[in-house]
Amino acid sequence: MRTLWNPQRTLGCAAMIFLMLPPAIAQQTVAELQGHFDRETNSVKKAKLLVKLGEAEFEEARRAEKEGDNNAVDATMEKYRDNVRAAVDALKKQHADAEKHSNGYRQVEMHVKQGIREVEDSMLAAPAPYKPPLQIVRQDLISMDEELIRMLFPHRPADKPVPAPAEKP
Repeated sequence: MRTLWNPQRTLGCAAMIFLMLPPAIAQQTVAELQGHFDRETNSVKKAKLLVKLGEAEFEEARRAEKEGDNNAVDATMEKYRDNVRAAVDALKKQHADAEKHSNGYRQVEMHVKQGIREVEDSMLAAPAPYKPPLQIVRQDLISMDEELIRMLFPHRPADKPVPAPAEKP
């Protein structure tokens, strides 16, 4: 006797429906992510939200770049920089010792590296009058990245002077 309900068929149909949904339904908008980011009080969660928000902001900047809206590209990258700063400040306030409590710091540091590359890509495509704001954003992100590295690895060997080798008689 044949059953009407087949769990494998049902699972297959559900998977097909999910895959056919437009990406906009599955993804949150930048405004929704920004609101969630702004309301988040847990610094580690805020840092992890920065990754999602940053990806959405990069996509928005790429879209604006294709449309030739360089003002929107600049504004989006500046907002990304401000969000990074907010996440870093929240982490420093709640978890001052990044070496011992690195969760959150690591995510932000890795994402800032990606942010620097995104800004550099935007700088390459931007007309000359739109490059100075992007250069400022790039420099700010580099400074924050260096700060995060120093906080995560305060006792790096590169920071200690290397003694000169003693001469052998």
